Amino acid sequence: MRARYALLLCLVMAFFSLSVAAQPAEKGKKKKHGALYFSWGYNQEWYTRSTVHVTQSALGNDYELVKVRGNDHMGWNNKSIFRQALTIPQYNYRLGYFFNEKQDMAIELNFDHTKYIITQGQQVRVRGTLAGQPVDKEVTFTEQNGFYYFLNNGANFFLFNFVKRWGLYRPKNNSFALDLLGKAGVGPVVPHVENKLFGVANDPHFQLGGWNTGIETALKLTVLRYGYLELAQKVDYARYSNLKMAAGGTGRQAFGTYELILSLGFMIPCKPQNPLFAHPQTNIVKQN
Repeated sequence: MRARYALLLCLVMAFFSLSVAAQPAEKGKKKKHGALYFSWGYNQEWYTRSTVHVTQSALGNDYELVKVRGNDHMGWNNKSIFRQALTIPQYNYRLGYFFNEKQDMAIELNFDHTKYIITQGQQVRVRGTLAGQPVDKEVTFTEQNGFYYFLNNGANFFLFNFVKRWGLYRPKNNSFALDLLGKAGVGPVVPHVENKLFGVANDPHFQLGGWNTGIETALKLTVLRYGYLELAQKVDYARYSNLKMAAGGTGRQAFGTYELILSLGFMIPCKPQNPLFAHPQTNIVKQN
């Protein structure tokens, strides 16, 4: 189901971008030609502490898990990365459109399949009402004790980004280019929610679960005009709400994320005979 939604969003974005590119130029004005781009990569995350508020009226529960630690789960290591499907590890993709031949401004669909897990083995303070009685105590958060909390099939950040590019360096022979990208946007989160609290498990599922906003900076190395390697860092803030818990309950939380991303991508010119290597000349340091 997640793959279908992602494919649908990609198709919508591609259609929009192609429609913009296909619009005729106004009479007497020079038509500007942009470029589509797509990238795929992998990521690693670090999370701030977060308080999870759980409400389960049917069980008489209204409590908080106070300032829990969370961790990611990359899903691969140096022995398994080439032995698993591409979508099992923490991955990301970008689909975007540069508006003109300078390629200095773009819009972008930005998706990060990130995984968030409340770290096992920590002491967690439980504060509020449990089974209709006041509670303020610490519990050992382990699966053996009846506790786990996963957004492991992902925390899943979608962003609709505005992108700005600055040319940093290009040699005289145009063999490569080094650019700096800045991105900022806002969008929904679509988490896969799976948890067991005090021994009561929910029914795992995907859902529309809130919103997030983020900023990203990246170094982009373009080679042979059409291919590029992008190394990015990103800061994201996500607020999750109405997360489905057992017994008809809901949960909410908010946390910040610092993310490192390495991606491979390619460009698709909207007018093939136009060079994709055009740079804002005022920002280029050329080789003597």
